[in-house]
Amino acid sequence: MKKRIKGSCTTVLVGKKASIDGSTIISRNDDGHEALDPKRFVVINPEEQPRQYQAIISGIKVELPDNPLRYTSIPNSVLTNGIWPAAGINSENIAMSATETITTNSRILGVDPLEVSGIGEEDLVTLVLPYIHSAREGVTRLGALLEKYGTYESNGIAFSDKDEIWWLETIGGHNWAAKRIPDEAYVVAPNRMNIDEFDFKSDDTMFSSDLENIIIKYKLNPDFKNINLRHIFGSASIKDTVYNNPRTWYGQKFFNPEIVHDPMEQDLPFICYPNRKISIEDVKFVLSSHFENTKYDVYGSGSKEDKKLFRPIGINRNHDVHILQIRNDVPAEIAGIHWLAFGANTFNTVVPFYANVRDTPESYKNADENFNLNQMYWLSCTTALLGDTDYDFYVDMRNSYELAAMAAYRNIENKTDANLTGQDINSYLEKANQKLADEALKYQTKLLGDMVIAGSEKMKLRYNLND
Repeated sequence: MKKRIKGSCTTVLVGKKASIDGSTIISRNDDGHEALDPKRFVVINPEEQPRQYQAIISGIKVELPDNPLRYTSIPNSVLTNGIWPAAGINSENIAMSATETITTNSRILGVDPLEVSGIGEEDLVTLVLPYIHSAREGVTRLGALLEKYGTYESNGIAFSDKDEIWWLETIGGHNWAAKRIPDEAYVVAPNRMNIDEFDFKSDDTMFSSDLENIIIKYKLNPDFKNINLRHIFGSASIKDTVYNNPRTWYGQKFFNPEIVHDPMEQDLPFICYPNRKISIEDVKFVLSSHFENTKYDVYGSGSKEDKKLFRPIGINRNHDVHILQIRNDVPAEIAGIHWLAFGANTFNTVVPFYANVRDTPESYKNADENFNLNQMYWLSCTTALLGDTDYDFYVDMRNSYELAAMAAYRNIENKTDANLTGQDINSYLEKANQKLADEALKYQTKLLGDMVIAGSEKMKLRYNLND
């Protein structure tokens, strides 16, 4: 089996009654093991979708239906290890993000071993998103594929439509469980199994056909009462206390500052209810965060030990961040918004691209393997790298840039929303997306320029006499 190259993400989900505008929101940092791995933003039209799919990593072949939908996608630029589409929104306004790598334990793997020749993160968006017409249908299709082909890894996958959000976690090689996120709730999910309390009789849960029987037959439940899937199938390791749990703790601390938890706590809740309505800007902050205003901030004033103790959410290995928004207060033609940014999230902004298009702007569609500042992926990575050299010095420039850029994007979005009548909708939205990409490139370039100009005065290679 070829090398697996992803696997260190963070997910945020927001129900429609918990969001500021009534949208459903699923979002994720698509992180990897390497600092750089160029990503692109494309549209897969029906004629471009394969009818027979072959995975690179496992080699498995899957026959696909003849009626795929169009969908947005964020594939790798270098395809040595496969496409890795990451996330997208299809032409029926169904969103999918795949995947959040999660943990497991030897007890379930002894019952249902991972399937070396199965499907995995490389494959899931391609195999599922073009064929589903609701979030619930996404769970059903992926669940059937997992039971038929198996998987060689443990993952969490998010689906959404205008009404519902579902979160599915793979269990062992062939089993799975999924839970509907309440409309009033949010979720912050790191790289561990996240689903806790689970009701096999609820209409808001789905699961593989043998899952309940497996728990009973093999005596897998460690609790005296109740069913907690994280306890049964997940981990509670020392690594979780420093790598996973603190990310959940910080996201929950941001949305519910009135609730006090320990960052290492193993039983932080899966489903949470915010103390205010959540905006896109809030989600982006959490997905960019590095424990600001705590002693664990890698850019902060804490001790060297504290600053290195926990794995931050925003990290040099962020390859993209996507926030998939399905709106309820606009016509269906413009309901799907694929917010996107590339590179480490500390010095970028998400751009609200309309999903109902046939093509994407060149500066986002292309990301060469070699460095190219005309492409947003490389421009964003460069800005983050320079910002990392002196965060305190550059952060005010970042804040001003982020405010101005997000205001500009929202202004374009508001004007686009307001003038739909009589338009060829796909062409109209493609032009709007081009405006958004042009503004994003302009603002990101200005930020980098401002940082270079200001930073040049602070170079060590200087001498301060009147020369």
